[in-house]
Amino acid sequence: MNRLDEVAMVDPEVAGFMRAELNRERRKIELIASENFASMAVLQAAGSILTNKYAEGYPRHRWYGGCEYVDVVEETAIERAKALFGAEHANVQPHAGAQANMAVYFCALEPGESILAMEKAAGGHLTHGTEANMSGALYDAHFYGVNRETERLDYEEIAEIARKCKPRLIIAGASAYPRDIDFAAFRRIADEVSAILMVDMAHFAGLVAAGLHSDPVPHAEFVTTTTHKTLRGPRGGMVLCRSAFAEALDHAVFPGIQGGPLMHIIAAKAVAFREASLPSFKQYQQQVVRNARALATALQEKGLRLVSGGTETHLLLVDLTGQEVTGNEVATALDEVFITVNKNNIPFDDKPPSLTSGIRLGTPAVTTRGMKEAEMYEIADLISLVIKNLDSEEVMGRVRERVDELVSGFPLYPDL
Repeated sequence: MNRLDEVAMVDPEVAGFMRAELNRERRKIELIASENFASMAVLQAAGSILTNKYAEGYPRHRWYGGCEYVDVVEETAIERAKALFGAEHANVQPHAGAQANMAVYFCALEPGESILAMEKAAGGHLTHGTEANMSGALYDAHFYGVNRETERLDYEEIAEIARKCKPRLIIAGASAYPRDIDFAAFRRIADEVSAILMVDMAHFAGLVAAGLHSDPVPHAEFVTTTTHKTLRGPRGGMVLCRSAFAEALDHAVFPGIQGGPLMHIIAAKAVAFREASLPSFKQYQQQVVRNARALATALQEKGLRLVSGGTETHLLLVDLTGQEVTGNEVATALDEVFITVNKNNIPFDDKPPSLTSGIRLGTPAVTTRGMKEAEMYEIADLISLVIKNLDSEEVMGRVRERVDELVSGFPLYPDL
């Protein structure tokens, strides 16, 4: 992994692409809220010899022999996950957040039963019942959104929807909601309608681990997450659940929806959980939140409107409706000046997902590079310049130069 020497000897073309990606990550300001930079320890575990081992089943109960060492690796990841989040049971085998969510559905629901989740246009996720996804194809999906005035969750409105549709499963959590979520309120709603509660904390799991976001584990039967994003581990998934559901959940993951687990990625998850248990991780997450709030304030000072008026997490949504540009145009222009964001619909958006009226920004990756509040003000100025000068190549050139100067002070993976 470290030098790409072996890849270059066998396949110089792919090695070249990998080197180009490393240079892209080094050169650009990474503001995609769902991305981060894993540590060298996580990278080495993910690129390890454990990729060689098939290990269908669970520790001490495998279908293949020779699993004595990967058994210990998986057991370590499980115990660290349980300790980190105070969970009764953890399954670390899901390949991604989508598989983690599907495992819960497969465990808790029969095909055709109803679910209630945040609609994608308001900030929900594709796997929470969207028609194009398996979750929408297999289950009777109902949705809640945000209040039009506050652009925040209205828990009484959610309760009213739940009373009408009587869901078997209620899903809390989102991919583009910048505010803390009241999981106790969701628990009360679920209890009132006799529903199971699942929380998808993929975006804010790192904040939960650091005590900087409301904790869903005491309130939900199931909690799903990715292990990258704010958690800063390898790309993968995980499910936490109450012990009463442990056996059914494990069966839903294997043999229900997956075959052999990726043992090299499970090792990398274990390393990431170890890193997340250290005091330095809490300090990092505190800076992630401070940076998000500084970026929000700086953008507002530049005259840009933020959905819900700000952020309490690692992400924020910029509303471009008053700027006469689309999210797609802005995201494309920013990428050309080496600032990476994603276009994103805002609540009650009248533009399709291919265009959008907003962009989503996040601070986990830039914080990993060591940037702090001062750099967030610089980044806000650069974003504002691009939004207001999309047709000026002179301005774009100046922004590129300032980006180059900024990132040069925060080297990324200097040993690669």
